[in-house]
Amino acid sequence: MTFSFISSEEFDERAHQLYDSGEYDQALDVLREGLRRYPDSADLHVGLGYVRLAREEFVWAYNCFQQALTFDADHEDGWVGTGETLLKFGRVDEALNCFAKVDDLGLGDDPELGLAIGRALYREGMYRESRERLVRLAKAHADTAEVRAALAYTLHALGDDLGARRELRAALKLDEALHEVRIYLSHLLFERGDLEAALREMERVPPAEHWDPLSLWRYIELKGSLEGHTDDDPALAPWRDRWLELQADPDPVDHLLAEVEAAFEESSFAMESSGDSAEERGAADVPVHRVRTADGRVFVGTWEEIVVRMRDELSDPAEPLAAFMRKAAQRVRNLTGRDVPHDDAEAFLRESARIGLIEIES
Repeated sequence: MTFSFISSEEFDERAHQLYDSGEYDQALDVLREGLRRYPDSADLHVGLGYVRLAREEFVWAYNCFQQALTFDADHEDGWVGTGETLLKFGRVDEALNCFAKVDDLGLGDDPELGLAIGRALYREGMYRESRERLVRLAKAHADTAEVRAALAYTLHALGDDLGARRELRAALKLDEALHEVRIYLSHLLFERGDLEAALREMERVPPAEHWDPLSLWRYIELKGSLEGHTDDDPALAPWRDRWLELQADPDPVDHLLAEVEAAFEESSFAMESSGDSAEERGAADVPVHRVRTADGRVFVGTWEEIVVRMRDELSDPAEPLAAFMRKAAQRVRNLTGRDVPHDDAEAFLRESARIGLIEIES
């Protein structure tokens, strides 16, 4: 790639395109070259900060955003990025002050900035704060589908399924092509027991727009249970083929699932080998749960035991559990675009099940 006679704005645009496509290493190269030529560009420092944030290089990300603010103290994206990074460090009050600075600049109702703040709060499990921000944003931008969808996800995380369904439908009324939103709505309807409505929504999503095996499998099952289709019905072939494609392709998500399944298997073995078995704990009124992996193996234990074993196998056993769940949730987000709560072991596992990484039977 040649960089002759390129302005700082063009560097920023090229890096932004690479960032959006997930090519962080290439974006990093473009931004470094841009900053070599334009070292006082606040926009390029902010761009570099967001690439560092996506790579989970939080200290470097923080330094990048701070550098941007030294060149432009009113750079709104610099304040948002600083706030996001501070949340990663658990410095909540300072992060909220950064977001408040955006309000002071008169940009709190900007849809892009407001969404960035609301999503950052959501990712860190600050659902009430996220709801407050997104409700305000939805009032100012009731015709923006992404805002309504983001509010729906937060309402669902807070247990307001009725409100979540309402906002999801509003988002789809504004943009029928939001397939991920429609799949989310179908899952909520399925969990509510409204299987016919769940199937109606799922039928409007083309097979190629499904990116998790669970939604495809539910579609095939519902077509069978509600309409009598057999598993080998030619009409279901596109959905079966897509399900097999997602199951077979060795991509980063598959590797992550394999790691998770290995951790669950080891957890089960350890619990069965110990004198304090899951059944004995259940007899002592300690909550015990059953988790099934994608290949049908079943494991038993408490929410915390399962996540602790995942941490011990996949990360540093000395790492705080909250830090491990936060990092795992960020990995899932980077790989799938889906958010997983990381402030509670049960919520962490239940959301992992909801998006198809595991299945919880009890």
